[in-house]
Amino acid sequence: MRVILADDSELILVRLQQMLGIFPQVELLGSYIDGIETLDAMRKQKPDLAIIDIKMPWMSGLDVLKEIRKEDKFMKIILLSFYSSDYYRQLASQLGADYFFSKSDEFEKLEIKVGEMVLDETNERNHLSGSQP
Repeated sequence: MRVILADDSELILVRLQQMLGIFPQVELLGSYIDGIETLDAMRKQKPDLAIIDIKMPWMSGLDVLKEIRKEDKFMKIILLSFYSSDYYRQLASQLGADYFFSKSDEFEKLEIKVGEMVLDETNERNHLSGSQP
C-alpha cells in the first residue's frame, strides 16, 4: 500500500511514520507539511492512502480533500485533527473522507484502521493473482 502523510507537526509526522513502519506492506511515498505540497504530491504519485491533517499552512486538509475528490473518487483518505467535534467529523464525511480520527484520543484507532486497510489490500491482491496469503 502506497501512502502519503501530511501534517504541519513534525512530531505527528514522526509518530505516523513509526506507526506505518510496523506494516511491511506499506511504502511511504512522502511526508508533507503544507496543503499545496500535499495536493501536488497526491496528484503526481497517486497513493492508495493519504493521511492528512485538517489544519495546515497554505491550504487546509479539507481543501485538499475537496480538490482531490474532483479528480479521484477511489483514493482512500483519512483526515486527522485535534478538532474532534461532530461538526468536523460530519464535514469530513460530506467532503468524501473515508475516515476521521482525533489526534488527541484516537491514534490507536487510526493504527487499527490502517492495519485493516493493509490486510484488505493484501487479500485483494492475493485473490486477483490467485495466490494464498
